[in-house]
Amino acid sequence: MAFTSDMVSALAEILKPPENADSDSDLDDEAPKTEFAKMGPGEIGPKKKDDSSSESNQDAKKNTKDIWTEEDVGEGAEYESLYDPRPQPEYEILYKQAVTSEDMFLQMGNKNPATASCEDMVVKIKLPDTKISDMTLDVKSKFLDCRTPKLKLGLHLPHPVDHESGKAKWDGDKGELSVTLRMKRELDFMNF
Repeated sequence: MAFTSDMVSALAEILKPPENADSDSDLDDEAPKTEFAKMGPGEIGPKKKDDSSSESNQDAKKNTKDIWTEEDVGEGAEYESLYDPRPQPEYEILYKQAVTSEDMFLQMGNKNPATASCEDMVVKIKLPDTKISDMTLDVKSKFLDCRTPKLKLGLHLPHPVDHESGKAKWDGDKGELSVTLRMKRELDFMNF
């Protein structure tokens, strides 16, 4: 690559020491005098454009009389009531996976004990002294609502589920409701 006269003069300008610097000075905090030496990390990359369209969108949101936007209110918030005195029952969330003999003994599949390899989520809710006729259960994609006359559970699920194909099983002897839900996560295609 051949240097042109403009490139040589620009290089000389960058390397030129400050004019009023003493030869004995060892100060590191002297301000650089050249144009290129004054550049900092903020000058790297394209210059930011002034986005007036986002400001007009924010002004439009501020002009409405709504307190919250739809993004601010999570799914299942309509079920939460501060004035409901019913206590929350004990519950536990378990994960279940379909394991074949190839996965177990030959380890040919990509299954492992992590929850990322699980297909189903099982929510076990302890409801003592409850009849199945007194119970209501509603499952949304990220929220489970179980209510009895004495207890109320509003549970935000840790993963999105297929709420249309879930199964519930009542064990009257133990007083326990088991709800099995198929999980629908974004990266499930990589795990199965």
